[in-house]
Amino acid sequence: MNVLIVEDEVLLAMELESEVEASGCKVAGFAADSKEAIALIQSARPDMAFVDIHLLDGPTGIDVGKRLAAEGIPYVFVSGNLKRIPEDFAGAIGAIEKPYTMNGIQNALQYLKALISGVETPSAPASLRVPA
Repeated sequence: MNVLIVEDEVLLAMELESEVEASGCKVAGFAADSKEAIALIQSARPDMAFVDIHLLDGPTGIDVGKRLAAEGIPYVFVSGNLKRIPEDFAGAIGAIEKPYTMNGIQNALQYLKALISGVETPSAPASLRVPA
């Protein structure tokens, strides 16, 4: 599974990269702003994405998420302020709150991989908040 990481904090993007690869997935690309993210959505065609809400060009992660949803690409918000997420989650599968633990990311990745693959999944792990 190819995963797009949309995160403007380099160290957090590198941590996510490490966890994505440890779960057996590949990183399709990195974006720090909405323009880069939208270009990568088109060129890399990721299977899923992690999207921060506040990027280098402002709180544009929601717009990136809406583009992913329009393309049929599942994604998860990763944010320090989940109150910024619209009530409908803008089409996201869920959200992971910063600061997160590596164990929390791994549990969420395993759940997401199963969900995307169409495998019957147990309830979402505690690290992943899902829409009501």
